[in-house]
Amino acid sequence: MVSNSNLGKLYLVGTPIGNLEDITLRAIRTLKEVDLIAAEDTRRTGKLLKHLQIETPQISYHEHNHDSRIQDMIAYWQQEKNIALVTDAGMPSISDPGVKLVQSAIALDITVIPIPGGTAVISALAASGMPTNRFAFEGFLPQKDSDRTSRLELLRSETRTIVLYEAPHRIVKTLTDLASVMGAEREIVLARELTKIYEEFWRGSIGEAIAMYAERQPKGEYTLVLKGAAEGDLITSEAELKNELQQLLDRGMTRSQASSHLAKLTSMSRREIYQLDL
Repeated sequence: MVSNSNLGKLYLVGTPIGNLEDITLRAIRTLKEVDLIAAEDTRRTGKLLKHLQIETPQISYHEHNHDSRIQDMIAYWQQEKNIALVTDAGMPSISDPGVKLVQSAIALDITVIPIPGGTAVISALAASGMPTNRFAFEGFLPQKDSDRTSRLELLRSETRTIVLYEAPHRIVKTLTDLASVMGAEREIVLARELTKIYEEFWRGSIGEAIAMYAERQPKGEYTLVLKGAAEGDLITSEAELKNELQQLLDRGMTRSQASSHLAKLTSMSRREIYQLDL
């Protein structure tokens, strides 16, 4: 679909994830030239704009005011005015409520233009030492225990490198859950405070990470990079398959969900697994 040239445009502008020097010349120019900046937190973005000597007006945009704000933005676009979307840190719409605005703009035939910037997921992955040719980005895990366990069960057999985000007050619980489902010996890299003064990369096993935080208070925002499951971890016997199926059911998965998950770990189809007698 060709975008409507009689309407304004939406620019997705990447902003620094910590170090204010990590912003591109194109991003600065765009923020100066657009008619309006839609910011997740206008106070936080205001500090960045002041640092860059940019006086473009702002409007707040976050997950709780999308329905009301989209009408304001439509009015701007209809006047052929351009809007820049920024998030608190990083690239808008990546593990970010800005994705709803992007979807709305596309539905309205608004041209969406990305202005690339830094992201924690790519920065952490690049410096982790883990395989980078194939990876799965999962953002933040669900907070509800049952949903969290179900997600981790699905990821247990993932052979690609896995990248997660986590807050400091939940990092120990997340590590404990990871050890329970994936094994304490699984390799992990903890990237903390990326691009900031106290940036740190810690490398070891999940079990070692848990032991470390038994003696140390977690601080800062975390990006976790996990080694993918080995291809040799696939299930080969029917007895083992039945045991795994029962464990997944006991943890709250439906039979359909469990069968789909286990089909990735064996030569049997989802239908065949679903019909197994336990």
